[in-house]
Amino acid sequence: MAKYSASNQLGGTAQNLSTAYKTILSLRAITATLRRAWLYELLFGADGLPNATDCAIVYDVSRQTVDGTATAVTPVALDPADAASGSQTDVNYTAEGTITAASSLLAVSLNQRASQRWVAAPGSELVVPATNDAGLAVRAKSSTYTSTVVVPALFWE
Repeated sequence: MAKYSASNQLGGTAQNLSTAYKTILSLRAITATLRRAWLYELLFGADGLPNATDCAIVYDVSRQTVDGTATAVTPVALDPADAASGSQTDVNYTAEGTITAASSLLAVSLNQRASQRWVAAPGSELVVPATNDAGLAVRAKSSTYTSTVVVPALFWE
């Protein structure tokens, strides 16, 4: 299985957070290659100046059924001998896609000064179905932190 890395630092302009979820990165199946992907590692962290008072940032991974407006980026193969990824990775959304109701697969709340690494236990990876435009959206929100975050993701196909 080929493994890939993608991050919202690969393209586009990071968007400031607000009280509503903002999609930072999505991983989706697309018509041309319809294949499943397995998200096995995420890193979360604030990358802007900290707010004067400590505050929380809530990160979420949910199922997405329709894409929004974002910058498409090319995932990086961890082994340069592997073929290009068949999954679509979009970052730094300016208009949100459609998130399936009650589909939060992972939620992490962090202090703005903290970062977190999530690694799936073997067999517990988050799966992108082989359905056009279906996938996973990594989102963030905060009631008081209004700057940007970074989310690198590792997946395999």
